[in-house]
Amino acid sequence: MTAYIDDDIPGRHGRTATTEADPREVGRVRTEYSPAHDGDPDPGEIVWTWVPFEENDGRGKDRPVLVVAREAAGTLLAVQLSSKRHDDDREWVAIGSGPWDRSGRDSWVDVDRVLRLHEEGMRREACALDRGRFNLVRNRLHERYGWN
Repeated sequence: MTAYIDDDIPGRHGRTATTEADPREVGRVRTEYSPAHDGDPDPGEIVWTWVPFEENDGRGKDRPVLVVAREAAGTLLAVQLSSKRHDDDREWVAIGSGPWDRSGRDSWVDVDRVLRLHEEGMRREACALDRGRFNLVRNRLHERYGWN
């Protein structure tokens, strides 16, 4: 694993910082399943990037996200994963376990929080999510935001 100095963490600062995107304000979104194990983030893949805490106070953590769409500007839209079961008001889609979690824990995807990331802002490509589980998330995003 690569060691990073705090300011060098991909996706944390500058023009390649991972940011929160308002899913109703991003315009037309076409989700797609197009993973390619090439080191670049592609829709359908789980990648690791810096994700700011919702308080937007400069804190955050390196975590896995599922890339769901590529935007015309070259940025990507993603939803964060968590291995912790949540009983809050947010909507979480269960996707089970996979190689993105070394401990083999079940994971959930937060469809209420959409992130915008840059190719240069990811730390590493973890794996492709299978099409069936990707479609669970995709269908929920379509129902919730009208994305294709």
